[in-house]
Amino acid sequence: MIRTLVKRLWLIPVVLVGWELAAVAVASPYFPAPSRIVVRLYEMFAAEEAIGHVWPSLARVVGAWCVAVLVGVLLGVALGRAQWLADYIDPLVEFGRAVPPPAMLPVFLVLFSMGTEVQVATIIFGIIWPILLNSIDGARHVERMQIETATVFGIPAHLRILRIILPAASPKIFAGLRLSVSLALILMVVSELKGSTEGIGYLLSLASNNADMPALWAGVVMLGVLGFLLNSLFLMGERRVLAWHHNRRRS
Repeated sequence: MIRTLVKRLWLIPVVLVGWELAAVAVASPYFPAPSRIVVRLYEMFAAEEAIGHVWPSLARVVGAWCVAVLVGVLLGVALGRAQWLADYIDPLVEFGRAVPPPAMLPVFLVLFSMGTEVQVATIIFGIIWPILLNSIDGARHVERMQIETATVFGIPAHLRILRIILPAASPKIFAGLRLSVSLALILMVVSELKGSTEGIGYLLSLASNNADMPALWAGVVMLGVLGFLLNSLFLMGERRVLAWHHNRRRS
């Protein structure tokens, strides 16, 4: 266990030491040393300056991700199994995925006015496409023999979806879900940089306006840690849900 951790994490202290030495040599206020960043990060959490911004951001990311997963998977499975429906909606899907999510911010500001709704809408719009497209692809390429066998035995449509189509499409679906986690963090920051009064993105904007470089870098560190934790939790869930798939690939 210890040997595995050392093998995976040995590069981190090497990078930190190199960063510290480079920051001391450059002596630039825009490139603070890791030690200064850690001290500033501790000050921000000790004064509860950061906690009030982390929770709103986390709530937006999780809430928007859950909505995008529900809509993306349901619509993706429907489009993947109903070709006639895909023929009508595919042009809209291709158009929507080509629109950069930050470009929709002014539209959402008009529709929802300034606030959490704008940020959640921006995140959902940006992350739903990988979920939707992977769900379509996974549902579309289920083995025909499985569907035909279920039909011959008179298995109802909802059971075919739950017990055949979704399990068969789940590796593709989870590939889209994993990509959406990292995209959600990026869009969270983008949506909070302007017009927000809370969140990690607002904290980064405030630190930049105040020329507080250690606080700015501390915000970047918070984002990195948050992204690492969310990705680790997702991978834990994926391993449990797709254990059958991984075991079949090994065999």
